[in-house]
Amino acid sequence: MTLIFTLGLIVLLSIASYHRASWNTALGVSIATLVIGTFAGAFGAISWLIFLIIAVPLSVTGIRQQYIIKPIFAAFKKVTPTMSDTEKSAIDAGTTWWEADLFCGRPDWNKLHQYPMPKLTIEEQAFIDGPVEVVCSMLDDWEATHELTDLPQDVWQYLKDNKFFAMIIKKEYGGLQFSAFAQSCVLQKLTSKSTLLSSIVGVPNSLGPGELLQHYGTKEQKDHYLPRLASGQEIPCFALTSPEAGSDASAIPDYGVVCKGMWEGKEVIGLSLTWNKRYITLAPVATVLGLAFKLQDPDGLLSDVKEPGITCALIPTDMPGVEIGRRHFPLNVPFQNGPTRGKDIFVPLDYIIGGPEMAGQGWRMLVECLSVGRAITLPSNSVGGIKTIALASGSYSRIRRQFRLPIGQMEGVEESLAKLAGYAYSSDAAVSMSTGAVDLGEKPSVVSAIIKYHLTEQMRDSTIHAMDIHGGKGIMLGPNNYLGRGYQGAPIAITVEGANILTRNMIIYGQGAIRCHPFVLTELGACDIEEREEALAVFDKALMGHIGFTISNLVRTKWLAFTGARFTSTPYKDETAEFYRIASRFSASLALMSDISMAVFGGSLKRKERISARLGDLLSYLYLVSATLKRYNDEGRKKEDFALVQWSCQDHLYHCQRALADLINNMPSAPLRGVLKVLLFPFGRPVRKPTDKLEHKLAQILQVPSETRDRLASYVYLTNEPLNLVGRQEQTLKDVLAVEPLFDKVCREKGVKLPFFQLDKVAQMGLEAGILTQAEADKLADVEKARLDTINVDDFDPADLLAGKAARNSIDNKAGAA
Repeated sequence: MTLIFTLGLIVLLSIASYHRASWNTALGVSIATLVIGTFAGAFGAISWLIFLIIAVPLSVTGIRQQYIIKPIFAAFKKVTPTMSDTEKSAIDAGTTWWEADLFCGRPDWNKLHQYPMPKLTIEEQAFIDGPVEVVCSMLDDWEATHELTDLPQDVWQYLKDNKFFAMIIKKEYGGLQFSAFAQSCVLQKLTSKSTLLSSIVGVPNSLGPGELLQHYGTKEQKDHYLPRLASGQEIPCFALTSPEAGSDASAIPDYGVVCKGMWEGKEVIGLSLTWNKRYITLAPVATVLGLAFKLQDPDGLLSDVKEPGITCALIPTDMPGVEIGRRHFPLNVPFQNGPTRGKDIFVPLDYIIGGPEMAGQGWRMLVECLSVGRAITLPSNSVGGIKTIALASGSYSRIRRQFRLPIGQMEGVEESLAKLAGYAYSSDAAVSMSTGAVDLGEKPSVVSAIIKYHLTEQMRDSTIHAMDIHGGKGIMLGPNNYLGRGYQGAPIAITVEGANILTRNMIIYGQGAIRCHPFVLTELGACDIEEREEALAVFDKALMGHIGFTISNLVRTKWLAFTGARFTSTPYKDETAEFYRIASRFSASLALMSDISMAVFGGSLKRKERISARLGDLLSYLYLVSATLKRYNDEGRKKEDFALVQWSCQDHLYHCQRALADLINNMPSAPLRGVLKVLLFPFGRPVRKPTDKLEHKLAQILQVPSETRDRLASYVYLTNEPLNLVGRQEQTLKDVLAVEPLFDKVCREKGVKLPFFQLDKVAQMGLEAGILTQAEADKLADVEKARLDTINVDDFDPADLLAGKAARNSIDNKAGAA
């Protein structure tokens, strides 16, 4: 009887813990069970004594805090690493959103589907259908990247005249004031034509003077600069990165000293600025320079603080001593990027963004704005590139033939095509969901880090798969190559706005663990409270909640792993149900492994970057699964799209599983590893990679026009015009599919199996034999021209390949000889 009641109590407490019941609820359940068990003869005085020894110290606040919490708090403060002001600013920046639900181990999928689907306004759609379409048609990317190493002047002027640099600026200042989702759609379409074009447009609409001015600028600064930025009179850049401070941007050596100096004939208090910056996009052509520097006030002219910290100022680039104009050359994607320098340049205090009262607030300003900008520009550019590459690879694979069949029917090519299709679907879903969060008023710093890292990595992976598919067509640069520049430039996105190694190993989980965990931030904050009793009370409440949270996740993880999450509720009972269940299971595993890692490694977890990276991978891939499922739901749960959903979810959940397994294998204790394997994978690993059969379906989606394929092509520039290689190839795909029955008819009637080339000769053969009409023969001949345009590559006179000084010297030599 005692055993039965004890097991019953354990079951009841487990159920309460699974549902995250309060301590008082658990206490009440325990007392009720003991009372009933006592009357049944199962429990006696010893049982009650054991219960009271455990329950009283934990339930009585004074006893608990004095004898349990106080020594734990003292030990906690010793092992907890101190956070610098810049780290605190980064953690405080932004908000938490759906990623917090995933991190806490109990995602509410109905809540996810209640977030509104982002949509374009009539004005935003008109801009994409009008000016965006026009500027794409204007640009010859080969001319811009190879011959001019810049946008042509008419394209620059068109961008200014149509306010491409003013998408984030409010209408009251003459800007477009587009939503984050609209900005993303614009950048995707621009990228599908030219990464040079999207890079130049993206930066002023991301982290830069316009964004900082709107949030922190004085009225005078806003009234002066924002209309000029909106009209294109001013070209902005923002100078943050220094030779000695790349990803560790807070370590910039550039400085400004508060001092007195002459300004417009008067002595005023101002700043003497010295800087040396590099990698600054638009710096060579900028008219106004946003500058981040460390402010020093040795004479206390502003306040008693001698070193207020990082500060941001606006500097006109035509000031004497400001150096701009020289250019970097970023991997043959020659957007305007270069260094800027200045030494002992004096400016008045009102050049500080926000005025003197914002002195020392620059780092907070930057990380708050970056939490939004990082969710838009680079992810959107990556998605535009991934979708374009996927469509182009699909059409090329269907047009190009080897061994008498389209190369897209070869299983090796199908494998790469499937990845491209899956990436195109899920990455688009992630950007849509994330920009939608921004438009809801969120500043999702963790989400922005997730999609910046994973989507730029997917873009790099996509270019490699596409190059494998295209072979020689991809590696021969020239006017007819739509892959080469993207392949060359893929590492650029990997490097900027926080290098991906840093983002994966430190930022995603480093911020996620503190911001998304319901108790850790409060526990850390208690260490900074000077009043001891208040600090102890705050820590007590947080720690007790943390313990209950950990126990709940332990129970949830064990139950979900043991049952395969089969009894977990899902918003839909269709073929997507298994993905919701497995994601819920891995979410609980993430919450548990996070607390276990904190307990095992303590303060050194901050330095265990590979452990942090795997925990971050778990959170990231769960977010990508969430976005995929949300997109499927938002678009009406179209069955014909399910193969894309299935591949994306299986692929991402497989990566979650691998991250969990790697976490277990890298725990320092063998007994702990054994316990975790039994706990997390009691019956082996549940997720399998996508099957060959599924990947065949995805490969087919990219090779045959359909509504599903059209949805993948959203906001990709596919207009069939002379300067749009991908658009022309899309038309060729349709034309090839249209004439294949005519080709097969000739082969069938002639009783021969002809190779699918020299279609003009096949057309003549069919016409002479009376198999084809003149119109049908003309179709075949026309398609042969388009087919050759697709598969042929460029060649050059050697003199045409000379660049820079070599080209100029060659021209001078020819002129001299003449």
